[in-house]
This record gives sequence, structure tokens and C-alpha cells, in this order.
Amino acid sequence: MTDKSMKGKVYLVGAGPGDPELLTLKALRVLRTADAVLHDDLIAPEILKLIPSAAQIHNVGKRCGKKKILQEEINFLMIALADSGLRVVRLKSGDPLIFGRAGEEIEALRRANIPFEIVPGVTSAMGAAAAAQIPLTHRRASSALVFITAHQAPGSEVANWSKLAGSGATLVIYMPGQNYSEVAAKLTAAGLSGQTPCAVISRATTPQQRAHRSTLSELRRSPKLAAPTLLVVGEVVRFADPAALAQQFSVPTISKSSDSAIPTALFADSTSVADFRTNEEPLA
Repeated sequence: MTDKSMKGKVYLVGAGPGDPELLTLKALRVLRTADAVLHDDLIAPEILKLIPSAAQIHNVGKRCGKKKILQEEINFLMIALADSGLRVVRLKSGDPLIFGRAGEEIEALRRANIPFEIVPGVTSAMGAAAAAQIPLTHRRASSALVFITAHQAPGSEVANWSKLAGSGATLVIYMPGQNYSEVAAKLTAAGLSGQTPCAVISRATTPQQRAHRSTLSELRRSPKLAAPTLLVVGEVVRFADPAALAQQFSVPTISKSSDSAIPTALFADSTSVADFRTNEEPLA
């Protein structure tokens, strides 16, 4: 039973790109002992099934402006729940520290003096690249990797496309939208060759995964794949397996009563995996 006289704790948890088997063991343990979960729209249904039936569940997704909830409202709810003594999981797709607004939530938690912990997840770029068999770095093609978002907040610093294009790094562009021609124009204007290979990967590691390989000059003709999408740009895309780009991805089914896709034997020995109720890591 939760002691309401004590402050609870918030866990900023990365749920990975979609495949429930890409959850970390730590994320799974925290999720299964949560009193309240605030989740984004993009969390896979198979992962949401792992939430305890007694837990409060709040969908706080703000995807593509379809929901009107403000970041300040999410912060307030997260703090209020923890302040009442609950163990709160703020569940984010991918990794919470990469384009997940975790920075803003961390600032709010610190101001409210709420203890919190960050549980990293497999970021969407890694999941998408693995699913499409694209090596994001390669000794003969790219020794650097850049994550960037095509969607900029008002007043934020505009990306220096010329510097990025001249670095020779693999570029992984989050939230490219469906106006691929705009991104392609920026990159070619910055100096990248029109023959630079690129790949659009949609809904990576889910049953709806789709991918399309192209070049910058042909990117504008690419099919408008369903969001969320990632755009990978660079010579490393040449190493992708065409079959991997074309195939569908199979996701295992997980239910609360069946853990066939989860290595439950790993949880049997409390000395090998921390008990998150009694042996938590130091607070942030």
C-alpha cells in the first residue's frame, strides 16, 4: 500500500520504438510496480497491457497537435500525483532524453522538489536503423552520427544545415513530416549531393512498419508514409539490405497473464535484479 504521507517518485521511462521486447528489464520492472502512468500517444498497446490494473492511466499525448493538453498541464499532473505519495511513470516512446521533452519535465520536478529517476530506452533512430539493417556508422562511410529534428519550437535555434552537411556524418532526422522536398532542398542547398542515399522509415519495429529508400534528388517523389517517421541520410544507407527495407515487422503479443515474450526467469532472483520498492537507485 502506498504511504500517502510521503512523497512519491517519478520515473521518466523510455518505452522504445514500439516492439515490446525492446523494453529494458528496468523499464518493465518500474512499469509493473507503478501507481500511476502518464503515457504518450505512440506507446504500443502491447506495452500498455503491462500496466497494473489498479494503476491510474492518463493519456497525455500531444501528437501532431491533435490533443490540446499543454506541457504545463502534464507537469502539474505528474507533480500532483507524486506529491500525493504515488509512484508515477512518465512513459515516453523511444528514449525520454531525445526529443521527448524530458528536459522541461526534469526542470519542473526539480522546482517542485519531487524525487525522480530516468530510465533510458532504445531511441527510435536505433530501432529504425536496426529494423532496416542500416549501420548508422561505418568505417568506410561515416564515423559520426547526428540526431536532429525537422520540427523546431518557436524561437529555438535553427539548425545549421551547411555545417551538418559538411560534417560527413550520418543524419537521422526526427519528425521530418511529409514535405520531404523541403528537407531535401535544405540539404542539397547546404552542399549534399543529390545522389546521397536516404531512407524514410515509418512506424519502426511495429506491425505497421514501412520503409522507402531513395536519394535526395528523388526524395520529393517518395510515398507519404504514415507518421511517426524517421529520415536517415548518408552513405551508410547504401549498406541496407533491400529485403529488410521491404519486409514487414512482426511484433509478439504480450498480455498480463502471459509473459511468453518476457524472460521472467531473470526476475526470479532478487539478487540479480533490483527490487524497485526497497532497493532503488539514488535519487536525481
